[in-house]
Amino acid sequence: MTVQQLNDHAAAIREIAARHGAMNVRVFGSHARGEARPDSDLDLLVRMERGRTLLDLIAVQQDVEDLLGIDVDVVSERGLSPYLRDTILGEARPL
Repeated sequence: MTVQQLNDHAAAIREIAARHGAMNVRVFGSHARGEARPDSDLDLLVRMERGRTLLDLIAVQQDVEDLLGIDVDVVSERGLSPYLRDTILGEARPL
């Protein structure tokens, strides 16, 4: 997926996220670093509304995968590993 393709789908991704209680959608990983290859997955970091569950997070992942046709990983801020937190937050870019 190219940067332009990601930008073309950004509004739809944000709408999917909002529908499932996810906000402040950010991209991290290879797409944020400009190192994505055609077979790279998309890594998204989100903040979940209070009361939302793991099922909501999984729904975001599945719906974005259906939209884009690529593998997507969705991580909540609360679910970040303490060992990776600073790195992920440092490279995360708003979608």
